[in-house]
Amino acid sequence: MPVTERRRSSARRESLLGDQPGAYASARYQRITPMKARRVTQMINGLPVDDALALLQFAPQSAAQTVYKVLESAIANAETTEDLERATLVVSNCQVDEGPTMKRWRPRAQGRATRILKRTSHITLVVTPRPEPVQRAAGGKKQGEPKNRKKGKA
Repeated sequence: MPVTERRRSSARRESLLGDQPGAYASARYQRITPMKARRVTQMINGLPVDDALALLQFAPQSAAQTVYKVLESAIANAETTEDLERATLVVSNCQVDEGPTMKRWRPRAQGRATRILKRTSHITLVVTPRPEPVQRAAGGKKQGEPKNRKKGKA
């Protein structure tokens, strides 16, 4: 269903995509710390989806497997609900929010105990079609760039 035919839109979709075409997927309450998950999502932000999947498949981090599954889901959502082609999709936004933290106790010396924090994450990935390339002016220079600019000197 193209975006123009969309009648109802969720507030979540509005905050992530606005009126742009694209799709998103999220995994909530994942047992990975947000800091470790953010490190993985920053690697794929801005990449085409096929390159991002290849990178995640061979990444040594444990969060890469979860992010891989979320990205596959976002791609499937874009193909089925938005009628977008996989070859044109780019990872445009990655969010890793902190979920609830489970508190556990660990016995220590002399009858004491220390708290163990088992953190969870909410991972959200947004895929959108690749933006069109900017047309350059005649002569191969960008518009607004001086014609007689000397190279090599500041």
